[in-house]
Amino acid sequence: MKVQPEQTFCIYKVILMVKISAYRWFALLSLFLTALWIGVSSIFFKASEQTVAFAQRGFLAPDFELRSIDGGTIRLSDLRGKVVILNFWASWCPPCREEMPALQRVYQAYQSQGVEVIAVNATSQDTLSDVLNFVQDNGLTFSVLLDEQGGVQSTYRISGLPTTFFIDREGKIRELIIGGPLSEALLLAQAQRLSQQGEP
Repeated sequence: MKVQPEQTFCIYKVILMVKISAYRWFALLSLFLTALWIGVSSIFFKASEQTVAFAQRGFLAPDFELRSIDGGTIRLSDLRGKVVILNFWASWCPPCREEMPALQRVYQAYQSQGVEVIAVNATSQDTLSDVLNFVQDNGLTFSVLLDEQGGVQSTYRISGLPTTFFIDREGKIRELIIGGPLSEALLLAQAQRLSQQGEP
């Protein structure tokens, strides 16, 4: 069958319209995917500024509130604006016992510069009398908290003692070290570095 020029022109127009339609759909799809990517990225960025469900470098340290050995309570978020050295320990743990005097000396040296030492005792694996005796014998003056149910250890995914988190003034975890004992030189270096960042 012979194709007339008019038919050829019509076929060409149909093909052209299909192509234009495909281009439009492709452009719309591209815009949709771009918007979706921006939305997901925005959500991820906002989440990075918030607390994750567990402790991780670069994120806000998960908040908690625990009873201290003096009968009061301390909430981590109330210390925002200060550098926090958060140490998980037990009285039966040899490296924990060994590094405590160094933590006390660092606390005394940098307390005036807004550095707090918070020692969270694994009370579910310890006895209160042993904790109190150890604190008294070593003259510890920083805050010692009792994680009696182990909930904070679980949130922070503590896999071994001691474990130490270095938290900046914004409440973000900047470093974490599993094991010990930590040297006084290392503790001093971390305290000095973080106390100079965002100093009020």
